Amino acid sequence: MSAFSLEGKVALVTGGASGIGAGIAEVLAEAGAKVVIADIDAAGAEAQAAALIAAGHDAAWVALDLADETSVIDACAEVVAKHGAPWVLVNNAGLQHRELLLEGTSKFWDMTHAVNSRGAFLISREIAKAMVAGGPNVQGGGGGRIINCASTGLVGQMCHGHAAYLSSKGALAALTSAMALELAPHAITVNTVLPGGVGTPGAMGAQGPAPTGPGIRRPALGFCEPRDIGVGVLFFATPAARYVTNQMLAVDAGFSIA
Repeated sequence: MSAFSLEGKVALVTGGASGIGAGIAEVLAEAGAKVVIADIDAAGAEAQAAALIAAGHDAAWVALDLADETSVIDACAEVVAKHGAPWVLVNNAGLQHRELLLEGTSKFWDMTHAVNSRGAFLISREIAKAMVAGGPNVQGGGGGRIINCASTGLVGQMCHGHAAYLSSKGALAALTSAMALELAPHAITVNTVLPGGVGTPGAMGAQGPAPTGPGIRRPALGFCEPRDIGVGVLFFATPAARYVTNQMLAVDAGFSIA
């Protein structure tokens, strides 16, 4: 099972203070990684890191506002200085508020893309630089793993009001391909997980009109838990996936067959 171990590796998870991000952080920590939780909710990030430590894992946290380039650069520098270049970066943080297309505003669009796609680009740029600069000695082997969390809405699990959200996640999926190409010479793989319906505080508290459309129906296996998404992320993060890059994995409880 060493091929699925992250022992001695550092994993940076954005939006890890709650919801899917917290589930991902737990799974990676259980696989042996030192998990650094990055979140705009500093208190929540600190609390989640403390919970992982209390459970016997290695964890830390950093405050991060993905919509602010200076915050991203400073947070990444802090992580690298304190913990070394991460082996894993999980771009999980995102906004999922709804605004109907015919009522859409450029302000809402820009806010959504600032976090979901532009923010992911910024932190990927900074952490990839650190991975490359670390060379063959980074985390005991060189290279690294970048995993982007998009949405199964890209393949049909849509709701009304998600024009900004889905377009930002589509941009993130396209960014996966571009990064996979440019980072392959550095042994850095880049892949995408497509989470299905998960009952998280972010999903339950999303602003906008009530969700309607095909995305609200129950999947064949029921709704996912945050840790289910974490298992998909774990596969891409491990040594077992060293030759897997530019791929998508839907973790959606069989939505496509229901």
